[in-house]
Amino acid sequence: MGFLEQKTVLMFLKTLLKFSFCFFVFSCTNYNNETLPYYNTPDFTPHFLNKQDVEKKIKHKVSEFKFLDQNNTIFSSKSLDKKIHVASFIFTTCSDICPKMTTNLRLVEEAFFNDSLVSILSFSVTPWIDNPKKLLDYIDFHEIKSNNWVFLTGNKTKIYSLARKSYFAEEDFGYSKDSTQFLHTEHFILVDQQKRIRGIYNGTLALEAEQLIKDIVVLKNSL
Repeated sequence: MGFLEQKTVLMFLKTLLKFSFCFFVFSCTNYNNETLPYYNTPDFTPHFLNKQDVEKKIKHKVSEFKFLDQNNTIFSSKSLDKKIHVASFIFTTCSDICPKMTTNLRLVEEAFFNDSLVSILSFSVTPWIDNPKKLLDYIDFHEIKSNNWVFLTGNKTKIYSLARKSYFAEEDFGYSKDSTQFLHTEHFILVDQQKRIRGIYNGTLALEAEQLIKDIVVLKNSL
């Protein structure tokens, strides 16, 4: 079994355990079936909380950042304030999982086309290659049309640190890595209007992208 297959099996088992845990929580509490968990640590232990408990118990939020977008302009995380966003980590020369991830993220793009309350972010993990022109070519090749899907490049160390420490993009086994170790993850990360992590999805699977769409709708309805 190859490395990617092992990661996929591991991801499936972790997801199965999480859903089992979620089912147990729902069966023992009065939360409705449109409640999404909060994630506070890179092991992605789900926390189902009443709103009044969130501020006390969920301390982790996505950190502030600034990177160049495909139009060679500065994109700041400030523009994500009070918005839902999805983060992915790709590179334009990837021929393995990235095309699948982009195809599945296009399902999200289509569901929330130019939606001012939803942003999609794709960070390059090879920023020394993926300058804004490369990102723009990638967008054109994949026929991405929505204004709310942004591709970002910049300082490698800052992107890798943001991915691992802030988005928990490689879960717990990637949290302690540094920028000398290549970042390669199939995960989509869902972040709410307060920049708290609310979901992790296998971006190579269309079914996971469809679940992501449903979860975004839940967050939009919570406004």
